[in-house]
Amino acid sequence: MDEKSFAEGISCIVMNRNDSVVTLLRSVSKGEVLSFQIEDRICTLTAKQDVAFGHKLALKRIEIGETILKYGESIGVAAAVIEQGEHVHVHNLIGVRGRGDQSFHEKGEVKI
Repeated sequence: MDEKSFAEGISCIVMNRNDSVVTLLRSVSKGEVLSFQIEDRICTLTAKQDVAFGHKLALKRIEIGETILKYGESIGVAAAVIEQGEHVHVHNLIGVRGRGDQSFHEKGEVKI
């Protein structure tokens, strides 16, 4: 397995260029500007809330019903509009893997 290293000052990681979230390498405060790397590019993102280590922030605006990607794989769909820099967790993400009780309407509405 290839070992990956990160530049100094990196506060969150993106494992796949198609990801819609970053994963925090430490707890962050609302308004804090975070640095992360996508391939060879250093990028920034501003946290919209205080968020704990290991949690996720949206890299871009995510619409209701949109698939959320981490590690290049689906981790669920958005249950609400999630703005860039917002915390992505169980309050706005629905895991759908292995769930037969989920359906999605044309407008992107999630029905449980």
